[in-house]
Amino acid sequence: MNPFILICGPCIIEDYDTAHHIATTVKALCEPHGIRYIFKASYKKANRTSKDSFMGIPAEEGLSIIQRVGRDVGVETLTDVHESADPPMVSQYVDHLQIPAFLCRQTELLFAAGNTNCGVNIKKGQFLSPEAMKFPLEKVQSTGNQNVWLCERGTTFGYNDLIVDATAIARMKELSVPVIMDCTHATQKPNRTVGTTGGDPRMIETIALSAVATGADGLFIEAHPEPGIAKSDSATMLQLDRLGPILEKVMRVRGAIQ
Repeated sequence: MNPFILICGPCIIEDYDTAHHIATTVKALCEPHGIRYIFKASYKKANRTSKDSFMGIPAEEGLSIIQRVGRDVGVETLTDVHESADPPMVSQYVDHLQIPAFLCRQTELLFAAGNTNCGVNIKKGQFLSPEAMKFPLEKVQSTGNQNVWLCERGTTFGYNDLIVDATAIARMKELSVPVIMDCTHATQKPNRTVGTTGGDPRMIETIALSAVATGADGLFIEAHPEPGIAKSDSATMLQLDRLGPILEKVMRVRGAIQ
């Protein structure tokens, strides 16, 4: 059986020291369980709610930090891409590319990501059924790239909430690729009038345990030593020192269903 995957890191690169601390801590938590750890961080945020929100440090600097963290800590790396011109350049710095949920139908972006040597993690749009992820998957695979994962992250419920369908993991696994559960963004409270996205990170553990019980091949969790002062997604990120106990429970559940 393939090792369980954890994609984890801060929402966005702020500086090297914070990123290195997170990666080192998470790697140490994963190793006793044999978890395949992939460090994740955005090098820029192209989909912030407000024009005044932090979008990131200069792109090349952010990418260089992600690359350096991967080399220094000895872990795989992942970041998201937003436009079809991004993958050729970004793929020189990371091992895996991520397609944001809002962009999962962007044909040229999917083709460009597939044409790199990177793995591609496609997040399911909040507006799509699990079965409809067949089409983004086919676009990437048509390039010859078979190293593709699908990522569930909840479904729009009204204007200001998301729900997680307990059947979504099993339904996407019928497409015969690994399926990851984004436990962080599934807790979001979008479209608030204050111009920032809210969330409820207390529910990350609940979503993680449910996803593993229904067959998820891995989890996506954003974590930060001090979420309250993080420059992006401060309302949804898990406090880093709470990750260990969650992984302990997750791996017990996974062991019980195998």
